[in-house]
Amino acid sequence: MTRWLVTGAGGMLGRDLVDLLRAAGAAVTALSRRDLDITGPAAVTAAVRGARPDVVVNCAAWTNVDLAQAREDEALAVNGAGAAHVAAACARAGAAMIQLSTDYVFAGTAARPYAEDAPPAPASGYGRTKLAGERAVLEQLPDSGYVLRTAWLYGPHGGNFVRTMIRLERERPTVTVVDDQHGQPTSTAVVAERILALAGARAPAGVYHATCSGQTTWFGLAREVFALIGADPDRVVAMPSTQLDRPAPRPGYSVLAHGAWARAGLGPLPDWRAALARAIPALVTGPSYR
Repeated sequence: MTRWLVTGAGGMLGRDLVDLLRAAGAAVTALSRRDLDITGPAAVTAAVRGARPDVVVNCAAWTNVDLAQAREDEALAVNGAGAAHVAAACARAGAAMIQLSTDYVFAGTAARPYAEDAPPAPASGYGRTKLAGERAVLEQLPDSGYVLRTAWLYGPHGGNFVRTMIRLERERPTVTVVDDQHGQPTSTAVVAERILALAGARAPAGVYHATCSGQTTWFGLAREVFALIGADPDRVVAMPSTQLDRPAPRPGYSVLAHGAWARAGLGPLPDWRAALARAIPALVTGPSYR
């Protein structure tokens, strides 16, 4: 039986992954931030040695994009150095590692989907720190390190855009949403399933894009959410991103290509609309919704 260690197990993706692994009968050690601070190399080494995992999934991350712009050194300690500590511990233990990353490693100015080997050019502090983590994992684990870039994540655990739209539909007559940023809304449940499939596929090490298929804008996503919960999509009003005042720049185009999955013998993730329809009931009625 494959033994798993999940860091950041208290987060949005980490919780879905741990639930899926346990439902599948896997042996899993789940460590939240309270259990393990990955910025401490000795603690990371001890955790990996104690769990004796075959696969480590690093879901631990600094995810506040705007705060990372002002406190990049602190974000780098988690997203860059922290990932490096986990990779070093995996190398010593002979464990494979799956590192979660982001579309923010790209400039977000392309006109076609970014391939896995497209040159990174992060425009924000957050993107730079996540790219540092990617490089550390791939350098230290050339044969057993996997980077899964994802984007526009949502799920029943923790705050995210979809849950915000569900709440605002109840509170406001109209909701104004950006319509000039393009990406791939992606369910944490779908990413968790893909992590499990990747570990069982003996796929080549390297970079994979774990985003749902298709693309839309935040405006398009909000309208789809309204439609799925039985609200009038016309209550969603479009706006340009220039009207937002945010410390960190957002990618205008975050669509990722999925060629690596085919080369590994796995199909792409499902279309974003299908994944959203499947996820909506838990987002609306689940115990984590507030």
